[in-house]
Amino acid sequence: MIISVLGGTGDQGLGIVIRFIQAGEKVIIGSRKAKKAEDAVDKVKQLLEKEDIQNLSGMSNEDAANKGDILILTVPLAAQMGTLKSVENFVDGKILIDATVPLDTVIGGSPARYVDLWQGSAAERTAEILTDKNVAVVSAFNNISNSHLMNFNEEIDCDCLVSGDDTESKKIAMDLINKIPGIKCIDCGPLEKARIVEKITPLLIGLNIKYKSHHGGLRITGLKLD
Repeated sequence: MIISVLGGTGDQGLGIVIRFIQAGEKVIIGSRKAKKAEDAVDKVKQLLEKEDIQNLSGMSNEDAANKGDILILTVPLAAQMGTLKSVENFVDGKILIDATVPLDTVIGGSPARYVDLWQGSAAERTAEILTDKNVAVVSAFNNISNSHLMNFNEEIDCDCLVSGDDTESKKIAMDLINKIPGIKCIDCGPLEKARIVEKITPLLIGLNIKYKSHHGGLRITGLKLD
């Protein structure tokens, strides 16, 4: 299985890349420009203090989407549509995990405020953009901070809330994410539940700002998970 992280050069994307590299997965970093993705590969090597990582490569988003089996979208809302349009011919039969959160920063506002979307959520917007494509959209990673992901020598003390309309695709995504130490995936139901999950993120950002933290996360208790 090949995991392609589209827009994977920022802290969120790099954190996800590193976590899956550590889990032994084959990962491609995608970016609008191939050179930027290749530079990100070098950065990962430096961070992990490994000169040669056989299961990691960098290329354009289009090539990454073409070669990947599971795609993970880690771009700001402003880049969501453009990125999806650039890879739409390479998503057929694949799972696309959308980590986008509509934050007010997209219009120069606060990261602790949410921007309401016509489609209901960023994940549903992705599904609408790719509505004519045979792709299963799954919402995940929305509530796990970049700092948590990039603190890659420590387990992640946070649950991953997952939603999606295709049960099998959701299970595949959850089984993959559960390989990251510390994370517990929770199936929240259909994709429309992303409307609720995404709105938790600005709350967590606000709490981290208020309490001068970078690692505040979310744990759901009292559930009997398989």
